[in-house]
Amino acid sequence: MKFALCNEVLQPLPFARQCELAAALGYDGLEVAPFTLAADPMELTDAELAEIRRTAEDHGLRIFGLHWLLVAPAGLSIVSEDAALRQRTKTVVARLVEMCAALGGSYLVHGSPKQRSVPAGSTREQAWERARDCLSGAAAAAARCNVTYCLEPLSPRETDLFNTVGECVRMVEEIGQPALRTMVDCSAAGQAEALPVDELLLKWMPQGVIGHVQVNDPNRRGPGQGELDFAPILDALAWSEAEGHFPGIIGVEPFDYVPDGPGCAAWSIGYLRGVLKGLHAND
Repeated sequence: MKFALCNEVLQPLPFARQCELAAALGYDGLEVAPFTLAADPMELTDAELAEIRRTAEDHGLRIFGLHWLLVAPAGLSIVSEDAALRQRTKTVVARLVEMCAALGGSYLVHGSPKQRSVPAGSTREQAWERARDCLSGAAAAAARCNVTYCLEPLSPRETDLFNTVGECVRMVEEIGQPALRTMVDCSAAGQAEALPVDELLLKWMPQGVIGHVQVNDPNRRGPGQGELDFAPILDALAWSEAEGHFPGIIGVEPFDYVPDGPGCAAWSIGYLRGVLKGLHAND
């Protein structure tokens, strides 16, 4: 398995320094939040993207994918009543898919809770239909660029739309495009799902609908900094990878950095590799 550090953990360090530190800590690559690369990621040129990719590769890292997609530019929404705004959002998403491919990535994670929560004056059903239109466009763009677009279930504390894997699978099946899948964020799953995270993975992985996994604790800190036991989770992922159900890339995405960003990144990779070593020792 490969571990990708979500690069906003190392802000405000320059990107080259993020790469240097992530490589030194033992990460295999980065999962990049586009807003960390530019105030408006839409202004990044293909030449600038190529340089960002080279910077990562010069440090022995891959850019595995993108996440936190709709933070910038400001004001985006896949559920707004404003059709022009939704069209603008679809255009941004299509460009982000192209950016992911240009950076060498293979997946995008659509979290962005504020940009998908049901707006005032709309019903949940109306928001669902608008989201389906936008996500259909994202899936088509992902298919063209040979990447996977993952709709992320998030906890009800963050958003009121797409809270569980089952709900996201319903949308994936309605759209019916293989480039669109869902994913599992351990923090959100630990808050919103009825099943323990390892059982959730074992249920859904064989169905081919999980495109990515992010590891973090329900307390929003790094793996190993809370009560969630990651040994059965990594064991489930190892089985899923061996069976061909999982591409083997795990994103490390804490939100509460203890003691700080670099310290949390160091703790997380040390804990995860220690757990894997223990699992291998028991084989």
